[in-house]
Amino acid sequence: MNARLVFCAIVALPLSNAALAQPYDCMIEPIQTIELRAVVGGAIEKITVHRGDRVAKGQVLVMLESSAERAAAEAAAYRAQMEGPEAVAQTKLEYAERKFARHREMAAQNLMSGQDRDDAERDMRSAEAELELARENREMATLDAREQTSMLERRTIRSPFNGVVADQLLYPGEVIEPGDSNRPILKLAQIDPLRVHVILPFNVFGRVKAGAILEVIPELDVGRKLEGTVAIVDSVLDAASGTFAVFLDVPNPALDVPAGLKCRAVLPAP
Repeated sequence: MNARLVFCAIVALPLSNAALAQPYDCMIEPIQTIELRAVVGGAIEKITVHRGDRVAKGQVLVMLESSAERAAAEAAAYRAQMEGPEAVAQTKLEYAERKFARHREMAAQNLMSGQDRDDAERDMRSAEAELELARENREMATLDAREQTSMLERRTIRSPFNGVVADQLLYPGEVIEPGDSNRPILKLAQIDPLRVHVILPFNVFGRVKAGAILEVIPELDVGRKLEGTVAIVDSVLDAASGTFAVFLDVPNPALDVPAGLKCRAVLPAP
């Protein structure tokens, strides 16, 4: 009897990229969080924001009591604008120049002594020096006005970026002692862009490069798809846990995605 041998071939079909994509735990964080402190001492006069408020870069957030500094700045600005002393010195110089010119001509015609001519020249040089002194005093007043304005500005705290107020620790009426750097007034968080912190196992090291786009799935439905650009890939692995960190930047221009959410970052198929 002829035996027929039947060979069966098992064909392994390639999986789709979606099937090979792997999600990993991650955390959505602010890209930076800072504590605002006063660089000078004084009483807090006004705080224009509260916890949870959105702030814009350059927005005034805190004002310290500054009536004395404001008066000094206004006085310095007024002195910098004073034109009287310079105008008086200019008039005296013009008169002294005309007087010296007349005396020089008369001395040349022997109608006046040389001493009178020298006296007229001395008066002219003195008037020139007075005009120069008046101009220098005005320049010094301008510099003093800038200094006083800068000192006044130090009593106003502005937001360094667009973000949200994460916490308020001091309130109007409280006094900040000079050099007291341990008492922050506000905490600000910048959440545009958001920073996504992903922990990956060492066996996928090299699969994620800076500039790559990864999908981010937050645990809370935010109503839109999130995609992050790889900004940082750690070059040193944690030997104890066998992991390394990757940081993504997720645009959040409307500030509608809160920080502090757990998420899953989808690593693309190799």
